[in-house]
Amino acid sequence: MSAAGTPATPGGPGAVDLSFVDLSIVVPAYNEERRLAPTLRTIRAHLGSDPGRWGTWELIVVDDGSTDRTAEVAREAAAAEPRIKVLTSGRNRGKGHALRQGVAATRGRRVLVTDADLATPIEELDRLDKELSEGTAAALASRAHPDSAIEHRQHRLREWLGRRGNTLIRALAVPGIRDTQCGFKLFEGDPAREAFAASRLDGWGIDVEILHHFRASGLRIAEVPVRWSHQPGSKVRPLDYGRVLVDLARLRARSLRPADLAVPVLFLLCSFLLYGHLWTDLGGGYLRDSLQDQNQWEWFFAVTADNAAHLRNPLFTTLQGFPDGVNLMANTTMLGLSVPLTPVTLAFGPTATFALVLTLGTAATAGAWYWLLAKRLVASRWAAATGALLCAYAPPMISHANAHPNFVVLFMIPLIIDRALRIAEGGDIGRHGVVLGLFAAYQIFLGEEPLLLAALGMLLFALFHALVRRDVARAAALPLAKGLGIAALTTFPIIAYPLTWQFFGPQSYQHVEHGQVGNSPLALLAFSARALAGDDETAGALSINVTEQNAFYGWPLVLLAFAITVRMWESPAVRALSLTAVTAAFLSLGEEFRIPLTDMVLPGPWQLLAHRPLFESVIESRIAMICAPALGALLALAVDRLLIAERRPDRLLGLAGVAVALLPIVPTPLVVEDRPEVPAFITSGAWRGHVGEGETLVPVPLPDPGSAHALHWQTTADLGFQVPRGYYMAPWGTERQGGYGAPPRPTSTLLRDVRYSGSVPEIGELQRAQAREDLEYWRAGVLVLAPQDNEEQLRTAVERLLGEPGERVGGAWVWDVGAHR
Repeated sequence: MSAAGTPATPGGPGAVDLSFVDLSIVVPAYNEERRLAPTLRTIRAHLGSDPGRWGTWELIVVDDGSTDRTAEVAREAAAAEPRIKVLTSGRNRGKGHALRQGVAATRGRRVLVTDADLATPIEELDRLDKELSEGTAAALASRAHPDSAIEHRQHRLREWLGRRGNTLIRALAVPGIRDTQCGFKLFEGDPAREAFAASRLDGWGIDVEILHHFRASGLRIAEVPVRWSHQPGSKVRPLDYGRVLVDLARLRARSLRPADLAVPVLFLLCSFLLYGHLWTDLGGGYLRDSLQDQNQWEWFFAVTADNAAHLRNPLFTTLQGFPDGVNLMANTTMLGLSVPLTPVTLAFGPTATFALVLTLGTAATAGAWYWLLAKRLVASRWAAATGALLCAYAPPMISHANAHPNFVVLFMIPLIIDRALRIAEGGDIGRHGVVLGLFAAYQIFLGEEPLLLAALGMLLFALFHALVRRDVARAAALPLAKGLGIAALTTFPIIAYPLTWQFFGPQSYQHVEHGQVGNSPLALLAFSARALAGDDETAGALSINVTEQNAFYGWPLVLLAFAITVRMWESPAVRALSLTAVTAAFLSLGEEFRIPLTDMVLPGPWQLLAHRPLFESVIESRIAMICAPALGALLALAVDRLLIAERRPDRLLGLAGVAVALLPIVPTPLVVEDRPEVPAFITSGAWRGHVGEGETLVPVPLPDPGSAHALHWQTTADLGFQVPRGYYMAPWGTERQGGYGAPPRPTSTLLRDVRYSGSVPEIGELQRAQAREDLEYWRAGVLVLAPQDNEEQLRTAVERLLGEPGERVGGAWVWDVGAHR
């Protein structure tokens, strides 16, 4: 490194005291022999036109290893003006390196960095200087500001690349700054020197790194509208946009704390431990507590992949429920994951997709909660991790983790909450509203009911927070109303057609009548079946089934939450969170509930919502799932405070109390059992000789929500045949009320009764006529009876219905009944 234009000593002719100056200007230059001299003259002329305003100044040119006469031009200017200093580098290192060297040599109270082309005229310095005079630490010339004047635009491709790059930069490094790359920025001197000294990037990504440093230091940054004109001869090449993204990735990686790397690994480990038994036996393992839902979900993944691979309508199929078919949008097919995971399903099978979605989905959900809590609520990363673990692995989540991916893959919910908070804070309401709308639309394709529950939880929190912080509520009301309106306008075009198909398309239904399935108050205090301290008998008595244990937080955690609320009641967040949890728990009791240990039945608050649109199909006990993130946030706040407690005994005692409350609800690995073997009649492909074109394969008994193993037959056979009935949501009756599976027919009911009772009823001409009618309706090609409980009774019933014996083929009894015979 060499220098020219050393300032004269004080007192000599033309001397300028540069022990400090009011303004330093840094101009990085690489092969700028043609533009540099006019640029330096223009800068000097502007500063000299009003000496009283700009005071003392210095101008530092950094030649970044130019191969032309750039250094000579700079030295010639320095020889004529002692306030110009020239720094040279032996080789081209990049803009970042040049700026770092230049800013390190400054002594100005303020530092301007400007590109050598002066695409932003030096006169715009006035606007930036005014912004700094109002308390800003960094003023950025912004081409994206609505009041900026773009006099000569870049090539369309260059402009498009710049915009896309800035979108990524906003998302990953400096949210809210619309133009980080404009080469005209004014900084307060000391913070600028500190930021550039700490920088490591040598390329174009230096701008992002410096702004990230300012943000992390809590310094105010403002974008300023300017005049800007593209100048020919830009040194930014197309590949440089990619290099900026590489620099951005390096910057992002360096900014991570060790906990930010360790915590996701912890979440992945938790999920793999939870599903470990399933991963070790993907070929034959079945989640015992999923009931028939694993068969259903694997079928959903398989049929979506099949539709996608063959470019068929992803919202409908007749592979199950033949001939009426299945409205896939009205069922929980999770198109937001099942479609993009089509290659995985086709390559490795639907069981692998099912296991992958559950495992990575629960870990990603925990990661999203961790990110939100660390960003919005607590300073300690480990406090955020503790809260996130409860949010994602709370007892009701583990209950659904057996069978309902749509209720455990919730990584979008924290992102939606964060975006709503950004809108409430003001800022770029339009952009945040659009992003919120896109997030909501995507969540609809992951799960509509979880989004509804999340919206209810957010509404409860907003109402309670408004009660304790009315000033914040008043300030947020208008931005929130505008942002939500923009979000709705963004979401509607995306979901309009799918939701129209869902509610008015083939096999759509009006609502689902579940009956009264609220939580018992005892369920809020008990332990779930899969918790460390739980047992099947107690939890089973307080829930409709093992996949719907929607509360079960355990009395130690409830006591801990109460203690946190009392101890930290002064916090508005604690008050709002605790009231949200209590209200959600109360709503989950249903339309009426019995006081434990008495015969007294009281009306429940769910009566207010039970018969309202959207809520009429909700299983009300699931409202208690809202408590999980509320309790997780309370736990994070408590741990965060304990970790900074002054007295070590208080800290240790408090953390021990947290551990004692959480230990009983630690989930145990999900139980896996052997899957019923698929008959060789299916796996060998022998079925193909028994099912003609347009005909169906009819399992005995027919598949329904109680026994859906035939869906696994289908996925094993690559969905080569259609089956009547099945396990899905369908319209029942003239009012088209939603029911589980197809409406029963006489033959399906008879065979089901034989399967579960073990006795064959009297079968006469009426039953045989009904069987002929049903088989014709189902377009049956072959009936297949696999080995199972009460197999002999079922075979007898079928033989009496058809009047002919079955044939043993491939380990199953078969009856050819189709037109192909």
